Amino acid sequence: MTDTNIPAVEEYLRTLQLRICSSLEDTDGGGKFRHDKWDRTGGGGGESRVLSDGNVFEQAGVGFSHVYGDEMPPSATRLRPQLAGKHFQAMGVSLVLHPHNPYVPTTHANFRFFSTDSDDGEPIWWFGGGFDLTPYYPFHDDVIHWHGKAKEACDPFGEDVYPKYKKWCDEYFYLKHRHETRGVGGLFFDDLNEAGFERSFAFLRAIGDQFLPAYLPIVKARQRHKYGERQREFQLYRRGRYVEFNLIYDRGTLFGLQSGGRTESILMSLPPRVRWEYNWQPEPGSPEADLYENYLRPRDWLSE
Repeated sequence: MTDTNIPAVEEYLRTLQLRICSSLEDTDGGGKFRHDKWDRTGGGGGESRVLSDGNVFEQAGVGFSHVYGDEMPPSATRLRPQLAGKHFQAMGVSLVLHPHNPYVPTTHANFRFFSTDSDDGEPIWWFGGGFDLTPYYPFHDDVIHWHGKAKEACDPFGEDVYPKYKKWCDEYFYLKHRHETRGVGGLFFDDLNEAGFERSFAFLRAIGDQFLPAYLPIVKARQRHKYGERQREFQLYRRGRYVEFNLIYDRGTLFGLQSGGRTESILMSLPPRVRWEYNWQPEPGSPEADLYENYLRPRDWLSE
């Protein structure tokens, strides 16, 4: 494997957190992020930034972490049992944004780097991350814009990259027990190292830099859309799916908890308000039914 430049990765991720928070504050026009630095007992720490009850965002969490330890958590060795018991370090930026307005989608993104050593002392490392979109009342043009920006970031790295990571996102953010996707997808990648450190790091930066151009135009187009109690109640109900995925399937949540990370920072991705209802079904022909029938399944958006 090629040599790594861990300080450069950390500098990029810290700067990315700063840029995203600054842009979100400008978009919100009222809320401010509070900063919460924390230390991990086993080694490392991070900084959580949370905006609550803003003009646009009901809750926005953008966290940076850089942790290390003497034994890799089970979630990181499930597919790599040979690395069990190895020293590791992991760093990343993770964010989840929950808007007030049901016509503005929730979104999630993360950008991460992981490293350890093989038995002969050679470094083993990989990048991972991506971004995905979870609308409640979707607009087709917004979904096309989102996937267009995802493809735009991937294209310099090969024509097969967007289809590969778009498919991986559809498969990863899938609630098996509900037989539906969490939203309309985006990009998801992991174990990225085959192209060497410099090109892999460049890809991470391309995806990280594309998040705001992909998401903010959607926010600005929909943030003043009128809504009532029906739309708000449906948003809260669908947020329950977000909770289900994060607590049952999400690798980042499992890694954070298993590695002894700070619980408040790990679970800041959960929505501040949510509801469940027994055996709820959308009315046929309703906007809510449109979400279920046309959006909560994998689709080749850009070819349509």
